Amino acid sequence: MLDYVNWFRHSTPYINQHRDCTFVLMLPGEGLAHPNFSNIVHDIMLLNSLDVRLVLVHGSRPQIEERLSARGINSRYHNDLRITDMDTLACVTDAVGALRIAIEAQLCTQQQGARLRVTSGNLVTAKPIGVVDGVDFHHTGEVRRVDRKAISRHLDEHDIVLLSSLGYSPTGEVFNLASEDVATSVAAALGADKLILFGEDTGIRDEQGELLRELKPTRAAPLLGKLGNSLPGNLLRAACKACNAGVRRSHIVSFAEDGAMLNELFTRDGSGTLVAQEAFEQIRSATIDDVGGLLDLLRPLEEAGILVRRSREVLETEISQFTLVERDGTIIGCAALYPLEGSTSAELACVAIDPNYRQGGRGDQLLQHIESQARSLKIDTLFVLTTRTAHWFRERGFVPSSVERLPAKRAELYNYQRNSKVFEKAL
Repeated sequence: MLDYVNWFRHSTPYINQHRDCTFVLMLPGEGLAHPNFSNIVHDIMLLNSLDVRLVLVHGSRPQIEERLSARGINSRYHNDLRITDMDTLACVTDAVGALRIAIEAQLCTQQQGARLRVTSGNLVTAKPIGVVDGVDFHHTGEVRRVDRKAISRHLDEHDIVLLSSLGYSPTGEVFNLASEDVATSVAAALGADKLILFGEDTGIRDEQGELLRELKPTRAAPLLGKLGNSLPGNLLRAACKACNAGVRRSHIVSFAEDGAMLNELFTRDGSGTLVAQEAFEQIRSATIDDVGGLLDLLRPLEEAGILVRRSREVLETEISQFTLVERDGTIIGCAALYPLEGSTSAELACVAIDPNYRQGGRGDQLLQHIESQARSLKIDTLFVLTTRTAHWFRERGFVPSSVERLPAKRAELYNYQRNSKVFEKAL
């Protein structure tokens, strides 16, 4: 019970952050057929109740294959794209129509008086791929235009917009589209805050099988070469395309893992792979808006006697001295640099890393940043006063010093009752 309470408390910033945001969700046909789909529906309902604007794009590949097999029709591909002749198109429309009805039925299920409204329609205009390498793709198409105004209007009405892998041409033709193409095109057209892509695995893994928590599109090329046109490869390709088209963040999560989307959206570390242009974690200078987050980070360490207590007023006054490690909008580390008047020395103070993030070398990165900052200020010696972390500083080049070595004005402020050890490092 306590774990649930703590999770709910820590999710509050994300609840506020996501309100009135636009999310495009892409669920492949494999996800619709998985037993966990009913849980994903509940999670979609929850997001809707939290005032998240939702577009759900669904795929249908395995369902199409089932219908083709039942009718004795062989699947034909070229460059990993399905060739959609008239017989195949009949199977495509049959599969998509049945899936849309099933999804609408589940989303429209009333839950304790809360009823969702689902909207669909000819909101995506398509064009034919045509003939490639002498191969006629018939009714296989690609997105030509997204009716952004109509979709936005439905979202303003608090509807969930449901889109399939079918598109329509101005001449009345129907085209079979890749659901990833629909999802990325819609996300880009709407300027969506997030594109959430569901795959079978937890996210994208490196060559050693380790989950990649964060990935920039520029670093994805080797992985895309390895993954090819598999489902993970298609999802990663779509995530990169969306980011390059202006969507700030794309998330790849598992459709097989219960609650994967909620963990990705409402916890600091998430559960899948985040693909984003900007740094998910960064070192930056503090501003006055960071005082509340700093207090949350420092209070436990102050209560344990590791750091000297600083009031909100002191932090507000000294905020320009602080450098922060920020992870997805949350402060997980800090350090302060105080140049000492009348000398070429400075004091390094208030070095703190959230206990949950002390194994990632962040303290070293923060120290390197502070040292670089000090050098730019023509500081040649760093002093640090500590009671509990002497070994950490000694391992990083600080040597034992004394109060007498401190510049006079700083030595006058030394707290003999606290009895901190003094260390220094030549820059």
